[in-house]
Amino acid sequence: MRILVTNDDGIHAPGLTVLEEIANQLSDDVWVCAPSDNQTGAGHSLTLSMPVRLRKHSERRWSVTGTPTDAVSIGLKQVLDNPPDLILSGVNAGANLGDDITYSGTVSAAMEGALAGIKSIALSQVMKQERPAWEDRFAAAREWGPKAIQPLLDTPFEPRTLVSINFPCRAAQDVRGMRVVRQGFHDYDRGSVLEARDPRGQRYYWFGLDAIEHTPDHGTDLEAIAEGYASITPLQLDLTHHSSLTGLAQRFSG
Repeated sequence: MRILVTNDDGIHAPGLTVLEEIANQLSDDVWVCAPSDNQTGAGHSLTLSMPVRLRKHSERRWSVTGTPTDAVSIGLKQVLDNPPDLILSGVNAGANLGDDITYSGTVSAAMEGALAGIKSIALSQVMKQERPAWEDRFAAAREWGPKAIQPLLDTPFEPRTLVSINFPCRAAQDVRGMRVVRQGFHDYDRGSVLEARDPRGQRYYWFGLDAIEHTPDHGTDLEAIAEGYASITPLQLDLTHHSSLTGLAQRFSG
């Protein structure tokens, strides 16, 4: 089985090292193609206004000066001579839960794999600002990652679908198990915009990450994580709101 590993935190991110370790437990044919720098929040964006450069770090490790989507696309078209059987993206240093997945470069890299018809899985490690009591911040992902991926290897994925996995911010032995759940939704605004001035007196703006406030609905990824479980959520690329088609079509009918 050939596995392509990528992320959005960059080629030198510790979470990528964790994911490589997980992938190496599943296969001896593991390749890496990841952004050269941190691309958190890049979503499913492509680099179209400048060239993207590809750098070889070792025989099976490459980086690109672009987004996670660029990394997957170039990995499939330039790095690999044959398509992989599986694409793994992550392990992201932070949660990708609820509507935050729309911003996620980690999930978007898996989306690009799904568009290419390749089984794709995104993995994220929930973290808190304060340092945890346990030493390894990726301990839950490191321990539970293979357990979460293994059942998916023989599971058929519908076309244009992917799976997003989040691990709770707990020591590995304190994770209560895994739940297959739907995507939840936060009930907070998108955060503050902080204004400041540079040394030349020019204004600039920095998006603030405010504390997340939410009431997890039952059966969602938010609830599973809050209760100490790893969340496993199938996602689809079809954004059509099918139940609105008929009513909307009637408004536009002659």
